[in-house]
Amino acid sequence: MVSLTSRFSKLNPGNLLTAKSKVDHEKVPLDSLKSSPLPRWSASPSRKGRFHMPRLTFTRLLFYLVLTFMCATLLFGGFWRHGQTLFIERRPRGPFRWQRYPRLNGFYNGIRTLVPYNEFVSEQSFKDRFIGPDSPPLPSSIPTLNKIDPSDPPPLDPAPYIPYPDYESAEYLKDNQPVQKCYLDPQNTLEAPDIYAYPGLPQNMTEPFFGSHQLLGFTKKNCFDRFGRLAPYGYGYPPELGGFGLADNSEKNGVVEKLWSQMGSPIDWRGIDWGKAQKRCYERNKIRFSKDAVMPDGSKAAPNKKMSTRQAFILRAWTGYDYSPWQIMSLRAMISELSIKSGGEYDVHLLVHVKDNNIPIWASDEVYETTLRANVPEEFWGIASLWSEKQMETIYPGPFEWNIENDSKQPIHGVYRGAHLPLQVFAHEHPEYDFFWNWEMDLRFTGHNYELNQGIINWAKDQPRKGLWERSAKYYIPRKHGSWRDFRDLVEKEIEDSGEKPIWGPVNFENSGMLDHPLESSPPHSYEHDNYEWGVGEEADLLTFNPLFDPLKTNWVFRNDVTGYNLSLPPPPRRTSIITVSRLSRKLLEYAHEEEFRMRHHMFPEMWPPTVAFHHGFKAAYVPHPIFFDREWPLNVLDNTFNFPPTPSESVFGFGEHNHEGSTFYYNSGFSSALWRRWLGSKENNEGGAAEEKEGSGRLCLMPALLHPIKHERSD
Repeated sequence: MVSLTSRFSKLNPGNLLTAKSKVDHEKVPLDSLKSSPLPRWSASPSRKGRFHMPRLTFTRLLFYLVLTFMCATLLFGGFWRHGQTLFIERRPRGPFRWQRYPRLNGFYNGIRTLVPYNEFVSEQSFKDRFIGPDSPPLPSSIPTLNKIDPSDPPPLDPAPYIPYPDYESAEYLKDNQPVQKCYLDPQNTLEAPDIYAYPGLPQNMTEPFFGSHQLLGFTKKNCFDRFGRLAPYGYGYPPELGGFGLADNSEKNGVVEKLWSQMGSPIDWRGIDWGKAQKRCYERNKIRFSKDAVMPDGSKAAPNKKMSTRQAFILRAWTGYDYSPWQIMSLRAMISELSIKSGGEYDVHLLVHVKDNNIPIWASDEVYETTLRANVPEEFWGIASLWSEKQMETIYPGPFEWNIENDSKQPIHGVYRGAHLPLQVFAHEHPEYDFFWNWEMDLRFTGHNYELNQGIINWAKDQPRKGLWERSAKYYIPRKHGSWRDFRDLVEKEIEDSGEKPIWGPVNFENSGMLDHPLESSPPHSYEHDNYEWGVGEEADLLTFNPLFDPLKTNWVFRNDVTGYNLSLPPPPRRTSIITVSRLSRKLLEYAHEEEFRMRHHMFPEMWPPTVAFHHGFKAAYVPHPIFFDREWPLNVLDNTFNFPPTPSESVFGFGEHNHEGSTFYYNSGFSSALWRRWLGSKENNEGGAAEEKEGSGRLCLMPALLHPIKHERSD
């Protein structure tokens, strides 16, 4: 599977117009608050020697005139084709405005600065309240580095972090089927481990600018260091005990005597078969998911209690992928936390792209198994499914006609333009699942996976449909917008002032053939008569992790990659969410499959599921998960830049995408991977690392954060 990072950077037409000016957080040292906030740029090498003007003859002059005319014609014709001029489409050159903003450093306050949440003051709030000529004296609870003794242990102790319901409580059993505990081994002796968190935050930790922990119902009052988060899955204990080591040179003050004593004996992960472990877990709990299921002892589901949904959590891998220790620990965490400890609510799968189309994985079980075992670690063999582009050609044979614009010049069935095809096929072949999470291998989460997923699901179920598409087109900035209710009312006012018709149910447009809309997509009453009622309690069919925007209001390069809609009619309206990470319902994927297979409709992967949901009136929402920035953006500038670009050329989903580089979640973010490696104890841009942690405030302890992309986990 081709990463979004590489393909977008290569295809951005702005790169053809101006010199490359993106900031690379992997290479450019970050500047301190006291130094210039501009990145360092290398000077151009001086030119040696002299240019000699060639003798100008009539033939040479004619040649130059013809060449100049041809180049001008090509340039003018290319930009006239897009209906815009060179000066309008020019990508802005760095250094960019946001690079001049003061750097935020609260991320790097270590565990020796921990305070209980009721004493916590964020870095942004601290600056607002205590920096200035008329500032009050600093509160005594604010620790300063010159008061920290490197030999002191953390002021708070780590504790098991358990976000699951109490499955044995009377309150849970009143409405739900009983949950049977699952184990890692066939003998039912080895339990999946707990992870550990510190019950507080480093004082002056930086807060997210976008999204909210509280809104999604997961913790903001605890932080996770690398030991508490990853030690249960092999970090910090040696290979002879079944771990990876990796912590020999790490700052580990307070770990041995507190964390390891609570964890007990480390788990030897050698020999774990995750496929069989997940299957055993489901079999022990199948009456939770089907009224027709029967247990070996003859027991069935209680008729008066709720049934739970089954969800597939799918990670998109490919042949030749390098499964680093960090990736393996991340996979173990996902399976343990989502599947084993939840009583089988999830199954984690690897959907592996076989890049060589000459390998006939569809024709021979032996070839299939040989390919799988050569490309996936043994513990994950039982959760992996292979696919190839050649298979997609047979399942979706076409013809796919009436393409508006194929900017990438790639085939429809390739992973580049058809990444959603194997997901649709997987859903069609796995009717046991109600929902499918489409996840990427370069995502990392510093918190607990189950808490993240359940918080998102519960939030989305509570969302009314009224104004949902419009709210989902924007970033929620709590310090600017106030409460979620305030944000909802603000967006509703914008809808009224715009004079545009709000999105309400299926979108009808002139076409030459579409599937019928599902009956449940029809609104029960008019938009004006809805009091934020329709949709409350309804599961969302599509959940995305970046806004669901109208690509025609941007200059996103793939906005016109639309196929199968009659070119004699106006192009269909559409929606997009950058990065294909999402949760999709079975209903949505089946509709997308039928639109693709039966109607021969197709769009670029980031545009296809949102547009199918948009056309057919499915419930869809952008999840306002916490996103951090490495610079202190003025809130008005942040809101205007990301939510109100004055022209399509300035949209952050196009030539303005550089504005995401200092964030923790976007396809081109550089700060996300730099922050992740600092959290792992690595040195980045001549900062951090074991020595600095030992002599300073200790290792990093972060709030839960979804980080993307993690390009690599090697330290400097």
